[in-house]
Amino acid sequence: MNVRALLAFGLALMLAGNPPSGSAHAADAPAAAHDGSHDFDFHMGSWKTHISRLLHPFTGSTEWVQYDGISTVSPVWNGKASLFELQASGPAGHLEGVGLRLYDPQAHQWNLNWTNSTVGRLDGAMTGEFRAGRGDFYGQESFNGRVILVRNSFSDITPNASHFEQAFSADYGRTWETNWIMTFERMTPAR
Repeated sequence: MNVRALLAFGLALMLAGNPPSGSAHAADAPAAAHDGSHDFDFHMGSWKTHISRLLHPFTGSTEWVQYDGISTVSPVWNGKASLFELQASGPAGHLEGVGLRLYDPQAHQWNLNWTNSTVGRLDGAMTGEFRAGRGDFYGQESFNGRVILVRNSFSDITPNASHFEQAFSADYGRTWETNWIMTFERMTPAR
């Protein structure tokens, strides 16, 4: 099953409890698509980054490890893409990662791609968008031999800080377990 089909299935399950009404109204018409090509502009620059990582997802474990480091986000194509670079260290070791964010102007959505230095290849893209100051991106990946849903979320966005969480779902989006949290504090505060 491809990513879009899996996401559609998961979203259909989540929305199943709220079927649409039988009549359409002008107020129900879809809003004009938001040009989100600059939605990641807030994240450009250098950041002190704190990471909390759940060591054993889906086991009931509450053991988290901490890392501190620096992340740098650089614009590509005048902000319609960006490159996210992360280096962090902590008691559990050293992390090096790279993210490539690409804006799809037809879908008005972003595709987030990630890899780390121990893997050396991009994961499957996470697809989503920003609404009301929050960005949610969904995809799938293999975890312990099973295909699971993954959600990446950006929230609490200010000129000098933001919050990121990754969560996994093994039940098509009915429940989510957060396993990765990053907080960002701008190295040189914006004025």
